Amino acid sequence: MPKAILTLNNGSSSIKFALFTLSPLGKLAPLLSGQIQNLLAIPHFEARDARGAKIVDEPWPREDFGDVLHRAIGWIEDHLGDVRLAAVGHRVVHGGPDHAQPERVTAALLSRLDELAELAPLHVPHNVEPIRELAASRPDLMQVACFDTAFHTTMPAVATRFGLPRRYFDAGIRRYGFHGLSYEYVADRLKQEAPDLHRGRVIAAHLGSGASLCAMQGGRSVETTMGFTALDGLLMGTRPGTLDAGAVLHIMKHEGIAPEAMEAMLYKRSGLLGVSGGLSNDMRTLLADDSAAAREAVDLFVYRIIREAGALMSAMGGLDGIIFTGGIGEHSADIRARVVDGFGWLGAVLDPVANAQGGALISAPESRVDIRVIAAGEEIMIAAHTRDLLRG
Repeated sequence: MPKAILTLNNGSSSIKFALFTLSPLGKLAPLLSGQIQNLLAIPHFEARDARGAKIVDEPWPREDFGDVLHRAIGWIEDHLGDVRLAAVGHRVVHGGPDHAQPERVTAALLSRLDELAELAPLHVPHNVEPIRELAASRPDLMQVACFDTAFHTTMPAVATRFGLPRRYFDAGIRRYGFHGLSYEYVADRLKQEAPDLHRGRVIAAHLGSGASLCAMQGGRSVETTMGFTALDGLLMGTRPGTLDAGAVLHIMKHEGIAPEAMEAMLYKRSGLLGVSGGLSNDMRTLLADDSAAAREAVDLFVYRIIREAGALMSAMGGLDGIIFTGGIGEHSADIRARVVDGFGWLGAVLDPVANAQGGALISAPESRVDIRVIAAGEEIMIAAHTRDLLRG
C-alpha cells in the first residue's frame, strides 16, 4: 500500500498541515494542504488539493485542542484513498544547543522538549502539543521533530555568544537563530538550480510576519539576525527586532510593567503594528496607506534589512547573491525593489519586469549580485526529513 507523510506546524492559534505521498523510490508528491485557524475561538478549517484549489472552507465546532486535532486527522485519513499514513513530521521552533538534526520522537525527547520550552515559551509548548496528543492516541504512528534552530548549528562559536558572564552561556543563554527549515530549503533549491551560487556567499531574506536574514556560505549558515529568541534582528509584524536592553529596563522601571506584560508588548504590539500607531501589522495594508505612520513603519522595515545585511556581508567577506522568501519576500515587488536599491553600491541591479512578475531570477543581466525569489518550503523539508528517518 502506498504511504503518506503528514507535516504539522502548530502555533498559538492555528495549525498548518501538508500531506505528501511517498513513492517506492522515495519521491515526495503533494496531495493536500491546509490550516485550521482561530483555535482559541471558533475554529475554521481550510484545505486545498495538490493543484492549490480550495476543497474545504468551513467553520468547525468549538472544542478543545485535542478534539480539533483529531477531527483534522480524521478528515485527512478519510481523503487518503488507498494511501496509508506512515509518519508525521512536526516543526519545532527550538532545539536548544544539542539538537542539530531531525529526530524521531521518543518519551525521552518529549521530556527534553518540555525543558526547552523555557527557551521559547511562546512557541515550543504549542509545537509539542500535537506531538503529545498523537503519542497518546496513536502510539504506533511514527513522529519526527524537525528543529528550526538546527540549520544554524554550523555558525562559528564566536557568532553564538553574548557579552554576558560565562555562566549564562553554559546555561543556554546564547544566539541560536530561527527560520532554519526555510533557509535549509533555500540552500537545497540553490544546490539544484544554481550550484555556483550555492557554493558562494548568499544572504537569504525570510520576510513575513516573522522576519530574519541568514548568511550562507556553501549552503551552510554562518550568521543570522535572530538570536536567543525570535524577537531579535529585523523589524517584524508585531516584534521590534534588535532593541537596546536598556530601553526594556527603562520602560519596565518607569512604567511599572511586569515581565509578562513586557513580553506581551514585545511579541504582540511592537514591530510594524507599533510603529504604524496600531494601524496594521500587514505590509499590504501599510503599503496602501499614505499616512506618515505607515510610511515610517515601511521605511524602518526596509532600513533594518539593509543595515543588518551589511553586517552579514562583513561576516562572510562579501556577497554573491540575495534570495527573497517568505510571504513579503515572495509577494511584494515593492519591498524587494526598495531593499535591492539599498545594495546599489554593490552593483546589485533588479530587472524591473522580472521583479514585477515575481520571476525566480529577478536580477538584471548587468547585476554583479545574483537576485532570486524562492517560495518558502518548510513543509517540504519537514516531509523530506521525516521520509529519511522513516526509511532509515
